[in-house]
Amino acid sequence: MISRNTHAAALTRRGVLAAGAGSVILAGCGGGLLSPSQDPLQIYVLKPPLQKLEGLPEVAWQLTIAEPDVEQSLQTVRIALQRGQMMDFFANAQWTDPTPELLQSLLVQAFETSGCIRGVGRESEGIRGDVVLETEIRSFQANYQDETGAPDIVVAIAARLLTSGRGQVVGTFVTSYDVRASQNSVPAVVEAFDKATGQSLEDVVRWTLTAGQANGVVSKRS
Repeated sequence: MISRNTHAAALTRRGVLAAGAGSVILAGCGGGLLSPSQDPLQIYVLKPPLQKLEGLPEVAWQLTIAEPDVEQSLQTVRIALQRGQMMDFFANAQWTDPTPELLQSLLVQAFETSGCIRGVGRESEGIRGDVVLETEIRSFQANYQDETGAPDIVVAIAARLLTSGRGQVVGTFVTSYDVRASQNSVPAVVEAFDKATGQSLEDVVRWTLTAGQANGVVSKRS
């Protein structure tokens, strides 16, 4: 079930497989009910469905994407969960990269896949963009209502588009999606993260291209 508010398998000691292969029961957080000696670390690949988008302006300007801001609890490779007011992490499971870098890379991929922009890249790569996209990851965790039920995965992103040099704000936007995991297992949680993240990234791409075009952003090289 997906609701909108406005908006792979184990790494053994030798490799990473696809996230959907196998079923790992949700079993321990924080210090963890399972220690590394009892269960091997598993690295999960976040692969939201990204696609070419229709009905959007094809823009000639270039976009620089800054590394997203996140609260300290999400500045990690660990997969976050929340029970009530307590933030914790899944035991023996992590993303391929820390959350800020992970979301920045996926934003670049989302814009490239859209087929609607001349150029896009990370700010750290020295890309000379005509506009800069800044984002804040406000939610990126699995929310548990009880100990045994499947969690809701919440992805919320706030975006701000600025002219090059951050001289002028073009516009701001917030998107948030909740997706219920199909069951209480880490692969099911990752699958729900894929869906919620994909929807959120698509919203950011659509808003950025539309807002930039509506506010007269032009390429300095045109």
